[in-house]
Amino acid sequence: MTTWLVVAVALLWFIVIALSLAVFALTRQIGVLYERVAPAGALMVNQTIKVGDNAPEIAVETLAGSPMKIGAPGKAALVFFVAPDCPICKSLLPIFKSLSQVETDCDFILASDGDTLKEHEAYVTSNKLGGFPYVLSELLGRSYGVAKLPYAVLIRPDGKIGSMGIVNSREHLESLFEAEALGIASLQDYLNPPDPVAIYDPEEHRS
Repeated sequence: MTTWLVVAVALLWFIVIALSLAVFALTRQIGVLYERVAPAGALMVNQTIKVGDNAPEIAVETLAGSPMKIGAPGKAALVFFVAPDCPICKSLLPIFKSLSQVETDCDFILASDGDTLKEHEAYVTSNKLGGFPYVLSELLGRSYGVAKLPYAVLIRPDGKIGSMGIVNSREHLESLFEAEALGIASLQDYLNPPDPVAIYDPEEHRS
């Protein structure tokens, strides 16, 4: 009886040690996986402008006929470049709307190009975008180096480019605000910090 008790206790200790080693191994693997998965952010492929540059000031007119100047200092602005025939753009519109309810210190602007005015008007109506400025300007897209859609540019209150890039998901779109809040060009820079001198401090530009 005593022998069986000793064997049972030894077996229990073996099981406890084995489980402890397994938990340690799993914890280590989770840590390795976390290090390998970099923060996903908007992909910056712009050859025209870069983060920190003065945003090109472009005078445009909305579909509603209101004049406006994009890129002028004053208030932060998110310019979301879309197209009626872009399915990913359409899938991101609900996220664009929800972000506008959260980031109340920022103007949300939709931008596109093309000569088919009725197509864009129908796009605005069908997607219930009447509450946002919608501009048609080929010059705007060229000035901001937009080559692929959907693309977004976050302009700081001081009129400089805060963050930008191709956005294919909610995470990408939200990363523009995260990068600006952290004072970095993109979330990728979070792993490889840039020169501290070039870092933008959002608090310096908020009243």
